[in-house]
Amino acid sequence: MTAMTAGPDFVSFQVRDREVSARFYEETVGLSRLPAPNPAATVFSAGGVAFAVRDPFPGVDLDAIGQFGAGIGVWFHNKDAAGLHSRLMEQGVPIAQEPSEGPFGFQFAFRDPDGYIVTIHSEA
Repeated sequence: MTAMTAGPDFVSFQVRDREVSARFYEETVGLSRLPAPNPAATVFSAGGVAFAVRDPFPGVDLDAIGQFGAGIGVWFHNKDAAGLHSRLMEQGVPIAQEPSEGPFGFQFAFRDPDGYIVTIHSEA
C-alpha cells in the first residue's frame, strides 16, 4: 500500500447566498477571485490551497444544519492579521475568538455570513 503524499488542495464552504459570501471574502476579507470552471462556485486564491464558496450540493438543506463547520478548523494566513482584525471590526463582522498571541503569531477568529468560523493567523 502506498502512503498518501498529498493533502487538501481545495476547501469550499456551501453557502446560502453565494454572491453575498463571495463579496464578503473578496471585499471584506481581501481574497482574490480566480476564474472558476464550475458555475456553482466562486473560487479564491488563498495561498497554496484554493478556497471557494459554492452553492449547496443537491439534497443539502443548509437551514437544517445547526452550526456550520462545527468541529472543523479552517485557518487563513495573513501577514497583517491585526489590520484585517481592525477592518473586520469596523465593518461589524462577528469576532468568534478575540485576538491573542499563539503558536502561529497574532491570531483571532471571525464568523462569516453563514456562521462558519475562520481563524486568521499572522505567521506561516
